[in-house]
Amino acid sequence: MYDRSITQKVSVQYKQEPLTDFSSVNTDTKLEDLNLNWKEKDLPESERTKHVHRLHPYMGKFIPQLVEIFLRKYRPKLVYDPFCGSGTTLVEANALGIDSIGTDISIFNILLSKVKTDKYDIFLLEKEIKDIVKRLYKYINDFSNNEKVNQLFHTDNDYIKKWFAPKAQNELLCYRRLIQDYTYQDLLKVILSRSARSARLITHYDLDFPKKPQTTPYYCYKHNRMCSPINEANKFLHRYTIDTLQRIETYAKIKTGAKVLLKHDDSREVKLPKGIDMIFTSPPYLGLIDYHEQHKYAYELLGLKNNEQKEIGRAKLGQSEQAKRDYIKGINDVILNTRDYMDKNALAVIVVNDKYNLYNPELVGFKTIGRVDRHVNRRTGRRTGAFYESILIWQKT
Repeated sequence: MYDRSITQKVSVQYKQEPLTDFSSVNTDTKLEDLNLNWKEKDLPESERTKHVHRLHPYMGKFIPQLVEIFLRKYRPKLVYDPFCGSGTTLVEANALGIDSIGTDISIFNILLSKVKTDKYDIFLLEKEIKDIVKRLYKYINDFSNNEKVNQLFHTDNDYIKKWFAPKAQNELLCYRRLIQDYTYQDLLKVILSRSARSARLITHYDLDFPKKPQTTPYYCYKHNRMCSPINEANKFLHRYTIDTLQRIETYAKIKTGAKVLLKHDDSREVKLPKGIDMIFTSPPYLGLIDYHEQHKYAYELLGLKNNEQKEIGRAKLGQSEQAKRDYIKGINDVILNTRDYMDKNALAVIVVNDKYNLYNPELVGFKTIGRVDRHVNRRTGRRTGAFYESILIWQKT
């Protein structure tokens, strides 16, 4: 469990003014001066989900400001994230002109990271975005009641039939069919996935891991009134299509020519380029999230291969003593594999919730050169609890 002295120190910092001028951080900034205990007023959601960081919901990601701070302080030439998830490290590295590599066992995570970091012809993208919305609108208005046309969007997928109302199914499957006519298909797939997440037969307050479809009216804790199950997808497809274009346009203004390399692979054995001088990552937290399961709708709708059996520390495995041993072995194997591709004296900056004190740098050929602890106030949704998080700073020995 967390040392009492750490929690006391963080509690004191939480009452003080945290760092909010991120561009002021440089190589001379002292770790002890980094007060990263933000409240909502210090770092509002709109800043934590700026530009492409909110192209798609993703549980378990760290906030981009953490990445920015440590990239500014250590200024690596090539940063690597072996658990790249939704691509936060890669997006922030590119904005700062730093080359990056990301690996993930989840093909959906690689798709999402690719879409966020790709280079786009904005004129062409806008043209395609407007065209697919127009064609979907035409289908809904002219053909949605045409049984012969709807046969084009028939599916035998049990998940889709179970979790989406018939109207929503047809609209999602229509959009999916239209995607093949465009250049930026991966981006449109992410829009489709984001829309599907919202269009499921679920309650408004349980978007993350719903247990069963909601097919009848219910009392909504989010809106404090009776709500009805969602029966359409069009409003989400339209809203998120336009929102995605705006976010891509915003990020394009700060995007640099820095290289981004993505690998769909197991980080315990992936082959990497030499010259990595910094790891920046947030490994899965032990027994908390099933990363493939949270995007089940995307895997089913897009026909993606599921690699959940290879996830390290997934929730289904729990937090038993055996689960802890398996978890830290998996993490250590990732770091040991990565170490072979790292420069002399390279750094590993790891964001963890290590309440069981499982992380030991000496076991993987590193030494501790610093640590920053922070209080995390979970400010959105129904996950309102708080916890402590540590940024471990190791150096290769």
